[in-house]
Amino acid sequence: MNILSIQSWVAYGHVGNASAMFPMQRLGHEVWGIHTVQFSNHTGYGAWRGEVFGGELIRELVGGMEDRNVLPRCDGVLSGYMGAADIGDAILDTVGRVKAANAAAHYCCDPVIGDVGRGIFVRPGIPEFMRERAVPAADLITPNQFELDYLAGQTTTTLADARAACAAVHATGPRVIMVTSLHTEDTPADAIDLMASGPDGAFRVRTPKLDISVNGAGDAIAALFFVHWKSTHSTAEALSKAASSAYGLLARTAAAGSREILTVAAQDEFVTPSRVFTPEKL
Repeated sequence: MNILSIQSWVAYGHVGNASAMFPMQRLGHEVWGIHTVQFSNHTGYGAWRGEVFGGELIRELVGGMEDRNVLPRCDGVLSGYMGAADIGDAILDTVGRVKAANAAAHYCCDPVIGDVGRGIFVRPGIPEFMRERAVPAADLITPNQFELDYLAGQTTTTLADARAACAAVHATGPRVIMVTSLHTEDTPADAIDLMASGPDGAFRVRTPKLDISVNGAGDAIAALFFVHWKSTHSTAEALSKAASSAYGLLARTAAAGSREILTVAAQDEFVTPSRVFTPEKL
């Protein structure tokens, strides 16, 4: 497939496109990357250098791709962190242009808003943009639990709550939702749940909880889930494959004691995960 990925870029490390593009490429897909920023490193270090690009540059680059008449061959658009509303506007404009050229294309939005324990960490106006415009325009979304709660306007403490929250968000537009980290009353302390909900049902995968805190893992699993779903149109299979690869990647990273995820060194996990987790139908 040909996937257009519009995300941030770092010269050192792996977040945004620097985390999402290579896993998709390793699986044999062509990835057309448009970068929303060019930073020396991810912001988790507390200091970085570089430049934030505006929405007009995104439109200009997509216009150049239109000049090459390649948008009819674009199978999907993937987006992540949006630093400003004008970038979000440009991404949604791009989605419209791609879908006009190829009715079979899909849009996967990773609605980056915040996280449990940290709260909202994006700029003012971005959470509302995600909820009111980006998520309704998306075919697939990959929120974490905090973001799911925000989008649904409710708190999830049980599995039934999570399913109800997904139903509420489905009603706004997205056909498929993958919750990248879920902790409910029945999740063991030493485990982490991932849940996906789509037209073919709701499914859960439970993996061991790893003692690791790194940036960029969410970008990788969103990309993996998107291309696996595009390839199979199976919510369960996409969840199993994405979760298994992400776990293998993080387990290898934890074993190495690395501050950055080992996207390149652990690349075999994207193709043949060391451990495969079977999805449970809910």
